[in-house]
Order: sequence, then structure tokens, then C-alpha cells
Amino acid sequence: MSRVRGAAGAGTGAGTGAGTGAATDPARREFCRRSVALGGGLVLALALPAYAARKSAPSQSQLNAWLKIGTDDSITVLVDRSEMGQGVYTALPMLLAEELEVDLARIEIVAAPVGDAYVNQANGGQVTGTSNSVTDAWEKLRTAGAQARTLLTTAAAQRWHVEPGRCQARDGRIVGPSGRSLSYGELAEAAAKLPVPKGVALKPKSEYRLIGRPLPRLDTPGKVDGSAEFGLDVRLPGMLYAVIALPPTLGGKVVSVNSSKAQALPGVRRVLPTPGGVVVVADHFWQALKARKALEIAWDGGAGAALDNAAISALLAKAAGAGAGLSAKKTGDVAAALKSAAKTFAAVYELPMLAHATMEPMNCTADVREGRCDLYVGTQVQQSAQMAAADAAGLKPDAVSVHTTLLGGGFGRRLEVDFIPAAVAASKALAAPVKLVWTREDDMTHDLFRPPAREQITGALDAAGKLSAWRLHITSPSITARFDPTNKDPFDSVIEYVQNYPYAVPNFELSFTRQEIGLDVGYLRSVSHAPNCFAVESSIDELAALASKNPLDFRLELLAGKPRHLNVVQLAARHAGWDRPSAGRFLGLAFMEGYTSVIAQIAEISLEAGRIKVHKITCAVDCGELVNPRIVESQIESGIVFGLSAALWGNVTLEAGRVRETNFHSYRVLRSNELPAIEVILVPGDATPGGIGELAVGPVAPAICNALASATGKRLRSLPIAAHGFA
Repeated sequence: MSRVRGAAGAGTGAGTGAGTGAATDPARREFCRRSVALGGGLVLALALPAYAARKSAPSQSQLNAWLKIGTDDSITVLVDRSEMGQGVYTALPMLLAEELEVDLARIEIVAAPVGDAYVNQANGGQVTGTSNSVTDAWEKLRTAGAQARTLLTTAAAQRWHVEPGRCQARDGRIVGPSGRSLSYGELAEAAAKLPVPKGVALKPKSEYRLIGRPLPRLDTPGKVDGSAEFGLDVRLPGMLYAVIALPPTLGGKVVSVNSSKAQALPGVRRVLPTPGGVVVVADHFWQALKARKALEIAWDGGAGAALDNAAISALLAKAAGAGAGLSAKKTGDVAAALKSAAKTFAAVYELPMLAHATMEPMNCTADVREGRCDLYVGTQVQQSAQMAAADAAGLKPDAVSVHTTLLGGGFGRRLEVDFIPAAVAASKALAAPVKLVWTREDDMTHDLFRPPAREQITGALDAAGKLSAWRLHITSPSITARFDPTNKDPFDSVIEYVQNYPYAVPNFELSFTRQEIGLDVGYLRSVSHAPNCFAVESSIDELAALASKNPLDFRLELLAGKPRHLNVVQLAARHAGWDRPSAGRFLGLAFMEGYTSVIAQIAEISLEAGRIKVHKITCAVDCGELVNPRIVESQIESGIVFGLSAALWGNVTLEAGRVRETNFHSYRVLRSNELPAIEVILVPGDATPGGIGELAVGPVAPAICNALASATGKRLRSLPIAAHGFA
């Protein structure tokens, strides 16, 4: 059975290929140490071409993807993406195993260490996000497998003194003339001495053995038997536990602390004021939690103490009315089209702040000793985690090793590193490993929430009822600007989806007004796609009604000339029975193009005592090549569940700077008995795999609200649905 385990390493060197002097690189040293332990053999490296041109790159080589074949026939793959339920610990090894001609169960997965070589080029850092893990690995990992297969084949041919073309890779062995064969392990050392081949041919789709099959996930057994290690599972010898007292208001600060009562309690080791709050360290978690309650802290509420939802909404409305904002995209002349239109439309859609609500709250285990720091953490940003730990420990980044555990939900929350410094500071102060755990209440009330948004749409129809103009002005805080204040284009994170507006319209405008609200905001699963899709798809239904057209027909007209888009819309409509809904049932449609994939959803609802009941979500998806259909289907279902929770109940309520929702009793998520039937129709394709982890979130809310408008005649232009009394 395949194994899944973590690896650690540090380093800031950029990769330019295999080379001498790599022993000075900490990340490579760590991998080489593990390689020796596994018995030596072939280590295949793929350099990251884009980094070869970096002027800051040192002479040492650091590699992006490793495939190791040991003399003991072990096959080890370093996976450079964090596993948070999306299936990369299965999908990425499948790409290697396909070209290597081995069974998937033969592969051992190790989490990649920190290093520039593992940077996700599309994301600009060592980041697991934007649903591009498989897209990024599609060519890279298949090439790694093909190169290794070629090296092994060449090594066998040389040993037998035959042409390589007379040898064949089969099930972990090279088979030669007369039926003789050698295992990969027997050939590994000889293969490692050969030059890595370039321009290797990849297998045609007709010869795939693994890609396209719904294979079971490799990380499932460990999650079932409890051997899988999440951050909360980390145990180190002599480990202490810590909790943190956070300001009751967002942005608040500590004025003074009286810790005498807390320090007198059994098991308490230390009380440490930090920039983010007050940390209590004890022998056990419950001792630390009890001591935290005994602290007497005077807080300064800060400017955030005046924040509430009404004030934020008014601030966004005022900013939206102050001017046209920054132009993001423009074609044609919207103003002229509006003047000559047969009918015009205008509406404002409002989106609330949302919490990430991960199942596993934030946690981090740090071990700072003798000028080094080992960090055990579930993170989506290994480089950022390393930097945060280094700053907190007063160390250089390459003195910090990041051991990436499995993530009990990411959703963008673990793109943040706010929970790391306090753990490191506590470990440094006590010279012992310390696990710091945020309670769910800590995380719910001090999350980096999805930003609120005000989206104002204007549309025009010509005399034939065709869409002649469409304008969207978004007002929102910027997530991008927080991460990169020097960015001259800070609004992409909140309007990205609309920049790829899928519908044909001759006159189009997209503009943005950045309005900060006094608190930091963060990326949440689907980022701009979910809020933008709600506004776009709600407006399309409203425009269809204005044109006296069926919402399906209206969309098909606007998508003419895009066969891929038309196909998924028509598939969803056919499977949902668009033309023949059951008695008392109402259907709503939403379409979205994003992450280089296309998706259509139809929600089937009814009203029971004035409350909405979602009976079924029908979803058609074209995401290109399907590496593992089972994983794709699971991610679509997961996204729909996530989207349902947000659409029905998702809302963060601020009262005098304090978050009212503290746990799942007040921040509702979908329960098992509330889950509707979900039908997923996957469209086979030959295109490079598109993103899937975030894709299905966006269309859920507009599909439901479009169905609700059909059922009641009432159009909801703000979320959540519960705020309008329907849920």
C-alpha cells in the first residue's frame, strides 16, 4: 500500500537544474539525507525553467519536482502542493505513475520542503491555491515519469547490450529480449549515472492506464485508521501546549495584563504578552485554556471598535457614488448604447463578509532550539510560513524547516500565517516544542474574512430584446493590496471573474472602487468568482425577464459561438428537466467560466411554510482532461455544499467591532440531513486539465436565487437568503 508522509526542508535558492554545489542547499540536503535512508538509487530532478533567468538565483541548484527510485524498489514522490482534501496526493502521483508504468499503490508521497524551486509560477509563490495544482503539474510530472522510464530502459539495454527499443517498461520492471527482466531498483544506480534525456515523448491518451480512471485516493486509509497526521495530531517529546487571548474587538491591542491568578494554576509554565495577544503555555491544553480565562487583561478596542455591518454598507455605498472608479475593462460605448436602448436595467447586489469556517481550527507546533526552528503546520504557503517563523524566532529563513501536515480544510484560511508567530515565540521562550491551538471561537471571531462587496450593474436591451450593453461597478476592499501594497493593479482579486465575462455583448464596462473598511480581509474559496457570479447571473436572469425570454434561451443566445459553453448549459438543462419541472418545484440556472473550466448548475427548489427547500443541484462541468473523475466529482460536490452554506446562511455580523458568530451554532453550515441530491455530469475533454476545487462554489447562490424568483416573483439582490426570511 502506498504511504503518505511529510518532509521538511528550508532554502531560498532558485533552481536552474541539476548541478554541483547543491550539498550546500538545506532543502536538497534534507532530501538527500532521506534518499540515503531509502537505499540510494535514481533521483530524477526537473528544474523550473522560469527560474533559470532569475538574476538573484544562486549557483546552487534546487529542484521543483523529485522522483526517487531506490535500490529497494521504493518509489518516492515529493508533492509540492498541500493536501487539504482536494486530492493532490493522489492526482499528482497518478501523472508520474502513468508514465513510469507502475501501479499507483507503489508510490510513497512526501510533502515537499520550502524552496523557490517549488514556487507555483501562476501564483507567484510556494502556494496551494487558485485551483491550479493539476494544471501546473500536467506536463511537468508526466515528463518526470517519462524521463525516469527512459533512463531505466537505457540502463537495462546497456546491461544486456541491446538497443533500448527492444526493451519495455512494465509494472516496475524493464523487460528485454527473451523475456528477461530487471526491477527498477536493480537498475536505479546505473540509471542515476546517465544524463537526463530531453524531449522525451509522452504517452498518447489511447495508451493511458491510470489517467482518466476513478482510482481510490491514497490518503483515505490513513484518514480512516487515524494514522494520517494533521496539525492537531502532531506530538513531540516534551511538547507543551499554548492558547492565545485575542482582543475582543478586531484590531484591538493589549494595554495591561495581570497574570498572577493564571500563573498560580497547576501546569502553567508561562504567560507571554505578544503583539497579537497574550499567550498562555501549560503542560496540557485544558490547563492553558483554564489559565487563559483567569487572565485579567485591559484592552484598547482601537478604531475597529466602531465597526458594524450598517456602517460598512454605508461606507461602500458612499464610495460607489463618489465617481466612476478605476476602469478595468472596456469595449464599445456603454453610455451611447444606454441612450439608444429599447429597455434599460439597473440593480445593486450586495455580498456579505464570510468566514472560512475550516473544520480544523488554526494550530501550529514550533520547536525552536540551538539556532534552528522546526515548524509543524498545515499551511497553503510554505515560504510565507517560513518567513513568519524566522521573524518571530530572530533567525534567518534557511534556519527554519517547515514540515507540512495534512490540512483539515484550507479554503484560503491557511494562506494566512497569523497563527504562527505566537507558537514560535512561546517555543523560543521556553526552549521546548510548543503546540499553539486557536479554539474555534478564536478563529471564527478573528478570521481574515472574505471582503464585503457592492456590485452595481446596468444593462440595456435593443428592440429585438438582445443584450446591447452591460456595465458593472464593484466597490470593495482589496485583498491583493494587503498582500502586495506596491501592486499598481490591486483590484484583480475582487473583480477577476468578470474580466472573463462569458457573454457576447458589444458594449461592456468593468470598473472598480477600492474602499477599505478598517479591517484586513482575505481570500476565501472561489475568491471573486462567487460574489461576482451572484451579481452577473442574477442580472442575466433579470435581463431575460425584461426581454420576456426564457432564462435558458437568453443565455444560449449570448453564448452562441462557444460550443464548450453551450454544451454544459444544455447538458445541465436536459438532466435537470428544465422544460418539465415537477409540480410545486421551481428551477434556477447559473453558468460560470473560471479556472479555465466551464460549469452550469440548475437548482431545484420548493417552498415549505415560506422557507426554501433545495431538493437537487444538477451540475454539468467541462474541465478538460479528467485525471481522476472520482476526485473531480468529489470536488464539485464539495464546492456545492460550501456554496449552499454560504448562500443560505453565510454572514459575519459585527457589533461594535466584535464578531457575533462564534461557532457553528451561530455560523451555520449545511448539515447532512439538509444535503440535496447532487447530480454531476462530467464532460470528457482533451484540453489541459482546468481548475476544479473552487469552480462549483460560484453558481450555487445565483441558481438558487433565480429559482426563488421563479417561485415567488421576489428577486433577492443580497445574501444570505436567511436574511430575507426564506431559510
